[in-house]
Amino acid sequence: MMDIYASRRKTKKIRVRDIYIGGDAPITVQSMTNTDTRDIPATIEQIKRLEDAGCELVRLAVPDYAASQAIKDIKKATRIPLVADIHFDYRLALECMKNGADKIRLNPGNIGDRDRVRAVVEMAKEREVPIRIGVNSGSVEKHILDKYNGVTPEGMVESALGHAEILESLSFNQIAFSIKASSVPMTIAAYRLISQKSEYPLHIGVTEAGTIFRGTVKSSVGIGCLLAEGIGDTLRVSLTGDPVEEVKVGLEILKALGLRKGGIDFVSCPTCGRCQLDLIKIANLVEARLQAVDKDIKVAVMGCAVNGPGEAREADIGIAGGNGEALLFKKGQIIRKIPEDRIVEELLAEIEYL
Repeated sequence: MMDIYASRRKTKKIRVRDIYIGGDAPITVQSMTNTDTRDIPATIEQIKRLEDAGCELVRLAVPDYAASQAIKDIKKATRIPLVADIHFDYRLALECMKNGADKIRLNPGNIGDRDRVRAVVEMAKEREVPIRIGVNSGSVEKHILDKYNGVTPEGMVESALGHAEILESLSFNQIAFSIKASSVPMTIAAYRLISQKSEYPLHIGVTEAGTIFRGTVKSSVGIGCLLAEGIGDTLRVSLTGDPVEEVKVGLEILKALGLRKGGIDFVSCPTCGRCQLDLIKIANLVEARLQAVDKDIKVAVMGCAVNGPGEAREADIGIAGGNGEALLFKKGQIIRKIPEDRIVEELLAEIEYL
């Protein structure tokens, strides 16, 4: 099997509170709250659900002074590092760092003159807060758009490197890049290009990917392609919906590529005309129930005698369907037959004892 980690591009390692991004650090999964940051209880509740889902960093929108002050109480009640999303007003970055933000997302070119950037950098140095430079296809500077006749991967990369030069001129190098577009091919091209031009760690993702279905597809293709090429140190799946779904998809992308171990590895067949039981219903019920199970095991739900026994035998536990019944396999051995109406309950009961 190909070792994707072995081919991972070497990048600078930066620290965000108690985790690292880049270098030999594990690839982390991020999300962003969609609550009003000023609504402290709602934001805390959402972050706790994200933590439970496996989220490792969370970003919060900071549109005004009240939101920057909320960071203090939110940090006290949550566990994972908080990233403050800042645009235009450098004072909000300062307030967020004073109140405990562990990382700042901003573009130094849009927060004003050099003295304002210097103020942010000095506090970031003092408090050991890294800065993510985030360039989206919709926010490229006009002079770059004019130069390249519109949005291009080359223009996006030039924008990111230009912002980094501002920070570097102030002797600051605790930097991460993100260069996202809603176009999957443009996103891939931009990250490929910047990975050749910079060693700063890369936050990867497809921006404004869409709703759960379409966004999952686009994100999986874009992020998966980059990770398979060794590009990417942390990721966010951008979905229109509950941010918990972003974390689930992000973790599954890493698992599918062998970049993340642990948790339930659930496999099921697509079914065909040979299937003689309602496997789709069974698979959906089992998968839903397994979300509450914290075990490092492989579970197979298979529908017929062609591939079913082999897949079920290779799993820690699984079933291979027959005519209104299924064979239960456990650690490679056939345990017993189960009638169709008992498959879900008996399979889950056996999983409890693993």
